[in-house]
Amino acid sequence: MNRNNFNWTFRYSLINISYFAAFCTVHAYAAVYLLANGFTNTQVGILLALANIISAVFQPLIAGVIDKPGPLTNRRFILISVVLILAGSAALLVFHDNKAFIFVVYALIYLIQFSYQPVVLALCFEYQKAGCPIYFGLARGLGSASFAVTSAFVGGFVAKRGVNVLLFVNIISMILSALVVFTFKKPKTEGEAAGNVDVVNSFNSQPAAAHNKISDFARTYPAFMLFLVGTICFFFAHNMINDFMIQIIRGLGGGEKELGYSNFLQAILELPVMALIGFVLKKIASRWMLVFSGAAFFIKMIVLMAAGNLAVYYFSQSFQLFAYAVFVPAAAYYVSETMEELDQVKGQAYITSAITIGGVFSNLISGVILDNLGITQMLLTGTVVCGIGVIIAFVAMKKLPHNTQKV
Repeated sequence: MNRNNFNWTFRYSLINISYFAAFCTVHAYAAVYLLANGFTNTQVGILLALANIISAVFQPLIAGVIDKPGPLTNRRFILISVVLILAGSAALLVFHDNKAFIFVVYALIYLIQFSYQPVVLALCFEYQKAGCPIYFGLARGLGSASFAVTSAFVGGFVAKRGVNVLLFVNIISMILSALVVFTFKKPKTEGEAAGNVDVVNSFNSQPAAAHNKISDFARTYPAFMLFLVGTICFFFAHNMINDFMIQIIRGLGGGEKELGYSNFLQAILELPVMALIGFVLKKIASRWMLVFSGAAFFIKMIVLMAAGNLAVYYFSQSFQLFAYAVFVPAAAYYVSETMEELDQVKGQAYITSAITIGGVFSNLISGVILDNLGITQMLLTGTVVCGIGVIIAFVAMKKLPHNTQKV
């Protein structure tokens, strides 16, 4: 990697590193923070569900606006999001005794952070088109490593110092993110992307008309739209584990420290997979890697259901290596390979929306099941839903056209 390649990849990596450090404190520790502030499991589920619902609607709308020429660019939207999250986190430190205030502000932070995730990805595509050689897989993998390291340290600090540690880490991460994004300016002269990048794009082809209506989008990409249903099922199970992980761990005799270890294990395993997935996708089509990742989500749930101690629990989390770590880059490749240029940002946003919708259903259902029936019944529900998702994903990728305009 030459110096120019390193410069762009390094700065884009910092954006991912700061994003996922903050993501860890807000999303992975949401239940920890909210339970410590007097919320019940059901209330936690309702808060996260509302945040996810709004985020799922908001993401495609923002993608449509950013796709159009105008003042709202990927970079500017990220900056706005970072500033809002920073302000909200600071406000929670001050007004920490007002439960209603915590509910509203935490939900806003949660949904904003989810909403700008696909925009961070789109930023890479945009800058590659402008001639900036960004190694996407490495940068995204370092984001996962940042999540892992943050979780490993934060868990212990929360156990000793309390949940406000999460807010301080989030604030520091957002300050770093704001500084990096502010200086991350795209070259004015556009050219072909230089160097080796591991996201294949169709930027060199003449762009076709955008499909901004969801009905037009669905007719053009039927396999993708059905696959989104499978994605919802995968992430129903995935979010169930992540949002209520502390309860699962406590049921096995652990606590906040073990939560940190668990998140570290999951996230650190993502780095090598994401960094090397480009080589794998030269041999195996991205659509089949997506189905493979869904099967890994399912196996992870089965192993977790059988966990009677923390050792087996940690083993179940190691399937992150084949599940989420494969899904994220494979989905980026799939969108890039099958969709027209003017639809790619929307495609990424729809994937994130499907992930979010899976979280919505999980939030609404999991907390209630956990409060009334227990952990085993909650995990059984997630396993069944995830299994259905694998079947749907296989049918979508096997039977339906991926782009009707290219058939």
